[in-house]
Amino acid sequence: MASEGSSEMQASTVEAAQSNGIAVQANKRVKLHGRAFYESIGSPKIVLAPMVEQSEFAWRLLSRSFLPPPARSSLLAYSPMFHSKMFGENPKYRDSHFQPLKTPIASPPDAYHTSQLSEADSYLDGHPEMDRPLTVQFCSNDPDEFLNAAKHVAPFCDAVDLNLGCPQGIARRGNYGAFLQEDWALVGKMIRKLHEELEVPVTAKMRVLETKEKTLEYAKVLLDAGASIITVHGRQREQKGHNTGLADWSTIRYLRENLPKGTVIFANGNILQHEDIAKCLEETGADAVMSAEGNLHDPTIFAEPPPVGEEGREYWRGRDGKGGYRVDAVFRRYMDIIYQCALGQPPPTRKPLFLPSDPEAPLEPEKQEEKEKEKDEQNQKQEQEGPPRKKQRRAQPHPETPQPKSDDKQQQKLKNPNLTPMQAHLFHMLRPLVAMHHNVRDALARCRVGDIDGFEKVLRLVEEAVKQGLIDAANEREHDCTTPATDDTTPAEDAPAALPTDPYTSSLAAVARCKRPWWVCQPYVRPLPKEAIEKGSMQLSKKEKKRLEAQEEEERKAGLVPGGRDENVEVPKEGVVCG
Repeated sequence: MASEGSSEMQASTVEAAQSNGIAVQANKRVKLHGRAFYESIGSPKIVLAPMVEQSEFAWRLLSRSFLPPPARSSLLAYSPMFHSKMFGENPKYRDSHFQPLKTPIASPPDAYHTSQLSEADSYLDGHPEMDRPLTVQFCSNDPDEFLNAAKHVAPFCDAVDLNLGCPQGIARRGNYGAFLQEDWALVGKMIRKLHEELEVPVTAKMRVLETKEKTLEYAKVLLDAGASIITVHGRQREQKGHNTGLADWSTIRYLRENLPKGTVIFANGNILQHEDIAKCLEETGADAVMSAEGNLHDPTIFAEPPPVGEEGREYWRGRDGKGGYRVDAVFRRYMDIIYQCALGQPPPTRKPLFLPSDPEAPLEPEKQEEKEKEKDEQNQKQEQEGPPRKKQRRAQPHPETPQPKSDDKQQQKLKNPNLTPMQAHLFHMLRPLVAMHHNVRDALARCRVGDIDGFEKVLRLVEEAVKQGLIDAANEREHDCTTPATDDTTPAEDAPAALPTDPYTSSLAAVARCKRPWWVCQPYVRPLPKEAIEKGSMQLSKKEKKRLEAQEEEERKAGLVPGGRDENVEVPKEGVVCG
């Protein structure tokens, strides 16, 4: 098995300079493999997952920014998934998705040209000081196309990853991702091609299959072909959308116990909060933990919370000890990164984030009345003017009429891979806030790619909302402290009912554990499939209904309660939650 050879490679690279998955010894470049490669990039324990148009440079930099500066390289980040054929053959696609240099990447790849580049030529993706370690991921179903695309990015990353986990319909139509898991021969050919011919290591990200035994055999195919690392998503291909459900950590543990000890395994799934990372490492025995959706809703998920008393202005902590980074603080950091890296200009000067303890007092009753009066006057004015006028359809210019050329800067914005995902990122991060503050939701919905003024307006609205939320919370806390306690006890019938603790039947416990005030970054807990069906947001197919009916009939014959589970089945511990 390829992973077993890592010890031999390790021995040959003692006292060698290690960088970019390459060991330099006696002026000879030797590609590292397996655990030797993993150790060369610092043996990271936390991994930012590849997400289509969602794990771009600016988001990776934001996620790293909450770690202490010396620890930022301890986070291994993946690029968004790129299409190998389009990346290798289409310069516009390549240049608008991956920008490691201030000039376009040479195509076909030119080793001599690359060797003449200096750090001054580096731009964003794979920047030696800001964006390492970095793995670039591709979807592919052709070994030659996969290799061609990988050669374009190899000088600017530490490894190249093959996506074998995408479960979406577009992957089915394109015959890639999780829909290659039946074609083990093709998967093996693609990985072996890069293992033998690419200058940096190749890795693979897969999903669990129907059984632990079959998952193990599939993993062996990837490792035997030359994968240095396998990332295992603990969900099957059918688990997506409302049917996402729980990831199966026990299968990842099974792989850990049945693969060679030197095998490097990353675990993916069920990571909602920072505390889940350590639990996942313990439960699975994996070398590192990857987070995708958890990071989208809370880009601070990889960072330790600050010590009590050292929260500063960015972190909020409640009386129960639970806390998180404020959304206005994270939003500010994100915008500053966009200014500095995507736009190449300094961010605007901003006032310090609001704290209730600041000298500035909360809105006085007179000012509040004045503000409400102003709002009433605006409403009256709108009523007098009547409903908004219908937009007039613009006349279409004659085909022969010369049109003004579009602004180059605007075109540059539209092609910038760090600007296109901004709206989606903010809707993820502000999900609890926009559910309550519809003016923020509407303003964000009106933003378009490159509309920095629009996003700045949304930031101002978010800051105002968070400020008022903090004031209300401070006033409520003060009221609770001044209200005299009574000796009355809550009758048993009025006591809150205990939440279901079985993670297979209810997500309520996970919701309660993760719940924070709406001004704090927090995960989105998906309802379990059973809950989604009960709410009517998901319907079973005829095939699935027949399968369940047959299963219930077998359970009745066996004397079991339909829908019940054998007591001997292993129930995941506290760390296994919806994600």
